[in-house]
Amino acid sequence: MRLDEAKKIRDEFMNNANPSEDQVFLFTEAMEYLIEEEKNPEDMAFLGGVYYEMKNFDLALKYYEMAASFNYVPIYECLGYIWYYGRTGKVDYKKAYKYFNLASKHGDFVAKYKIADMYKNGYYVKKDQEKYEKIIEELYYELEEYKDSEYINPEIPIPEINTRLAKIKEEHGDIDQAIDLYLEGKLVLEKRIKANSFFGNLNIMMDIIDSLYNIKDFDNDDFDFYDLYYLLKEEHIIRFWYDKKEYVLESVKDGEECAVKFNNKWFYNREDFFGNAVICNKKLINIYDNLYGFEVIK
Repeated sequence: MRLDEAKKIRDEFMNNANPSEDQVFLFTEAMEYLIEEEKNPEDMAFLGGVYYEMKNFDLALKYYEMAASFNYVPIYECLGYIWYYGRTGKVDYKKAYKYFNLASKHGDFVAKYKIADMYKNGYYVKKDQEKYEKIIEELYYELEEYKDSEYINPEIPIPEINTRLAKIKEEHGDIDQAIDLYLEGKLVLEKRIKANSFFGNLNIMMDIIDSLYNIKDFDNDDFDFYDLYYLLKEEHIIRFWYDKKEYVLESVKDGEECAVKFNNKWFYNREDFFGNAVICNKKLINIYDNLYGFEVIK
């Protein structure tokens, strides 16, 4: 393999929203060759990120640490996540704090709210709810300038900050403001998921929808694609339209959760549906804004 061939494979993979197993294999081979030849920490971080999305966390850690050995600042946040959630089988809050703190010193907003979470939960640092709320409030206003732009950078953690602040407002009894914060976060997250269907983004969306409809009545006559997270918790038959064609999905109780049938395929639960449901080889989460006419049939 030549360098130009490996770089072409890498660049094509970056624009492939739904790669096959063969394409993933070819990509990893090309990236290992590039890393060996050029020692570029950006490539190390990219390959580690792909392994992370594939939930191959041991390999993700390998390439994250490789990038960190080159003092590659953007990878500190990723390493914080590895240790905070114990992705490789061991939680280490001391290491998580170390990497989040390194990242926050370089202005990383995500690392800042993760440090806030550590104060909320008393992980490695002393539990301090007041400090947690103060950091989240400050971050919310710090991100205001990014909300006025026509293009909202998907890397800016507006949904994460909004969700945390909404829960704070809810606990203090300000329900209307909490609802507004959830809705604002939902709109930004929809665009982010369309660009990056990373499972973590979908988990945040599920949390937003669950939290929102715990404090707000659901309107069966006016809902959108991501509101299906709420409906698919119980048995329903729902229809919608795409490209002038009608589609029907059905949720059926299967133990504590509902399995979902769509397009002659069964999905284990609502998470599986949102992560993998397609129309004409296009993931629904990538065409969500072209889906319309949602209606509960039963």
